[in-house]
Order: sequence, then C-alpha cells, then structure tokens
Amino acid sequence: MSDSDLMGEQLEDNHASEPKSGGPYAHMVLFVLVLVYIFNFIDRNILSILAEDIKADLGISDAEMGFLYGTAFAVFYAVFGIPLARFADVWTRRSLVSVGLLFWSVMTALSGLARSFPILAMFRVGVGIGEASASPAAYSMLSDYYAPKHRATVIGIYSSGVYIGGGIGLILGGLILDTWATWYPDTTLAPFGLKGWHVAFMVVGLPGVLLAGLVRLLREPQRGASEGLVAPKHPAPFSVLWTELAAVIPPFTIWSVYRHGASVTRNLLAASLLAVFAWGMIELTGNLLQWVALSIAGYVTVSWLQGLSTRDKASFRMMFHSKALVFTTLAFPTIAFVSYGTSFWTAPFLIRVHGVTAADVGWYVGIGNAIGGLIGVVMGGMLADRMKLYFVNGRLMIGIVTILLTAPLILWMVKTEDLTTAYWLNFAYHIPASMWVSIAPATVNDLVMPRMRATAGAWFLLMNTIIGLALGPYAMGRLSDMFIAGGADSGAALSQAIAWGQCIFILTAILLALAMRYLPGDEASRLNRARALGETFDQK
Repeated sequence: MSDSDLMGEQLEDNHASEPKSGGPYAHMVLFVLVLVYIFNFIDRNILSILAEDIKADLGISDAEMGFLYGTAFAVFYAVFGIPLARFADVWTRRSLVSVGLLFWSVMTALSGLARSFPILAMFRVGVGIGEASASPAAYSMLSDYYAPKHRATVIGIYSSGVYIGGGIGLILGGLILDTWATWYPDTTLAPFGLKGWHVAFMVVGLPGVLLAGLVRLLREPQRGASEGLVAPKHPAPFSVLWTELAAVIPPFTIWSVYRHGASVTRNLLAASLLAVFAWGMIELTGNLLQWVALSIAGYVTVSWLQGLSTRDKASFRMMFHSKALVFTTLAFPTIAFVSYGTSFWTAPFLIRVHGVTAADVGWYVGIGNAIGGLIGVVMGGMLADRMKLYFVNGRLMIGIVTILLTAPLILWMVKTEDLTTAYWLNFAYHIPASMWVSIAPATVNDLVMPRMRATAGAWFLLMNTIIGLALGPYAMGRLSDMFIAGGADSGAALSQAIAWGQCIFILTAILLALAMRYLPGDEASRLNRARALGETFDQK
C-alpha cells in the first residue's frame, strides 16, 4: 500500500468523525485500549508464575530468568518503541495498535513451542517488538479524546491494564500449570510432549488475535483536537517509519547519523565506550547476554538522539531542553525498577519460602496485584489531577507518596513468616506502588506539542523499560544468585535481594526534587518555546 493510499485512509477516518472531548464514544475507546493493555501484561507477566517450571526444565539461573523476563523483552521493546512511537505521530494510531497486538499475541503463542533458552528468548524478543506499538499510540489517542484536565485520570485508567493483566496472567498461569500436571503427571504422555508452561503461553496468546480485529474498527481522533491545537497531517508516514527504523537498527544507525548531519565520530566514540562498559560488566558478572543487550540499547538510544537533534530539532529541544521533562523521565523509571523487580520475583519468593503451589500463588498474588494495582493507579491519577488544580507540582507529589509507602510494605512482606500476612501485604503495597503510573506520561504530554506526544512518550517508555524492566528483575535475580553462592538458601537469598532493591528509592527522591524545581517554568513557557522553535499551530 502506498503512502498516498494510507494518507487517504487516514483522511477518511478523520473526516468521518472528529470527536469532541470525552463522551460515550471516547469512553468506549478507553475501554478497548484498557483491554489491549490487559492483554499486553497477561502476555508479559505470565512468565513470573511459570518461572520455577521454566528454570527446572531449561536448567537456568535466577539471573538468566531475570534476563528472560526483563532484558530480552525490554531492550527490543525499547528500541522498536522509538520508531513505532514516531510512526504513531504521523500514521493511523488505531491501525498501529491493532497490528502490534496481532504480532505480539502470535509471538506469545509461539513461546509455547520453545524447547531451549535461546528459542524462548527469541520469541520473548518478538513479544517485546510487538508490544512496543501500543502505549505511545494509546497515550496519544487518549490525549486527543479527552481534555488535558482529565489526562492523568484517563491515562491512569488505561494503565490499570498493567495490574489487571498482570494479575490475570498469574491466575491463569498457576491454574494451567496445576491442571496440566493433574492431567499429565507424566509429561511424556502429554500431547506432543507439552509441559504446563508451554500450554500456558498458547492459551494466553491466541485470544489477542481476535481483539486485534476489534481495535482496527476504532475511529481515529483528530490530532490535537482536545486542546484546540490542530496538528497538520503528514503527507508520507511510511517514509518517516523507514527513517526512524534506520536510526535505531545497527549498522544502519551510522548511515542515518551521517545522512542527517550528526557527528559520526561521536557516534563511533559512544559505541566504543559502550563496548568497553559491556566488556567490563561481563568480566565482573560473567553474564554475556545481559550486558551486550543493554549496551546495544544504549548505543541505539545515543544514535536516535543524535538523529532526532538534526532531523526534528523542535521535538528534540522541546524534550531535552526541558529539565523538568528530563528529570521526570528519569525519576519514575527508578520506581519501575523496584515495582518490576519485586512483582516478578514475588511468586517465586512465596513458592520457595512458604512452600505453596503455583495455583495458590497465582490466585492470591494475582488477585492482590489486580485489585491493589487497579485501586492505586486510578486513585493516583484522580488524586494527581485534583492536586494539579492547587499545586503546579501536584502530580509529581504522588511520586513522593509512592516511595514513602511502598518500601516499608515490601520490606514487611519479604520478612514476615506468616503466609496470609504476606498475601495481604502484596495487595497493600500495590496500591501506593501503582499510584505513580499515569503521572509521568501526563506530565510529559503537558510539556510538548501534540505532534510530539508519541515521540516524547517513547522516550519515557525507553527509560522506563531500560531502567525498570531490563535492570530491575535482572539485578534482583543477580543479587539472589550472589547470596546463594554465599551460602544462603534460595528463599532467603531472594528475600534479601528484593529488600536491597528498595535502596534505589533514594535516587528517586533526588530526581523528583529536581523535576519539581523546574516544572513550573517549563510548563508555563511551553507555547512560547514552541513558537521560538518555529512550530506552527492553529490555536482555537
């Protein structure tokens, strides 16, 4: 399909309906996008409850399991999130979400065919690439369907899919594992020799194919409509995608840097420094895949930023000349470091320390995650929007609440000897731990122009993914392996690893304080900064 055909499709979509802010149809779109995010996290988080079976079957360590859940998924999620987010700024967003959902659902189902660590890692990479399409496009769509004053609330409702999906993934995974073990205690007699974790991937992956068709039927909102800042339509969206893909896929990155007039010398210097960093960390930890993958992610980030600074100076400067945006998009990913790491390792921790079955952990932890996270993320969004009416930094204050309440509850959970208390504390900590989720996307959207939202959202998700998802589960798994090597049993080692992971909240507090210092000025000067950069817009 040519760019002109695709452009015609987009024009037809926009003229068919230019939705007003809010209303029944907007609520329906929000509901469907929440379903998409639920499927996103079912497919992503089911790995937690399957971890002990996968470890035993494939013979891998805690650090390797953390790599499989975090880095293998996260690096490609982050890398492809950049071009796909930029594509979302110029193409039909509902179509992008639909195609991405179809792809990651198929990759999840195919994970059930894996018989080795490398093959399973390859399919998890595919899941990461597909899921990268969803949130930047969804943030952008919802920002056009709802007024800015409701932004954190709406994004909070959308983000509830993280906890609902994560909880459902644990419940389904546990039920499937125990049911399959009951049906086929001797897996050599099971159909095609499938084990419970193979079946679990297939069961949760295939329904997403049907949802992808529903998403494709949604109407595309007019870009910038909710703020009266109507953005012009891009004449050749697929040319943007090819350009952005070249900017993040080595070795095309060097050509892209050269083509856009950025410094190839600096690019190669960055690549050399990252290679040295990877070598040092491999020597220190003995983990080749983790640090090669992270170094590639770092190089791609540098290359993308170099290219963006020359091919779209306005977007680059609106984003990175705003200290509030930079500190905000660094602060909240450090919270994600704790939440991703703790959430992933909670089920294995309870199985090891308290000797419970996967089905029991799936039910109690899954329900706790879903209900606690749902309460927290919606309440956090609503409270943030309310506080924003009275304080410029009102939304960012929610981050302080999160760190003050989350760490003590997690520490209590991993230290208690009572299983019931641990279940309740898992539920309780998810409330404050999820209150921050909508704050960063809403703040980022407030600091850039409508045409830049998906790109800015991708930057936040890039940081959130690398710092939170690629490092959190791996770091806690690596600490657990170190404590085991020091003589601790596997349960106590994991308990200590989760506890030590809370120390990163010190860095969170520092970064939030810096973001609060600069937010009032950066927010007030947004339109003037955009005009100074040559941005044109119809202000209605």
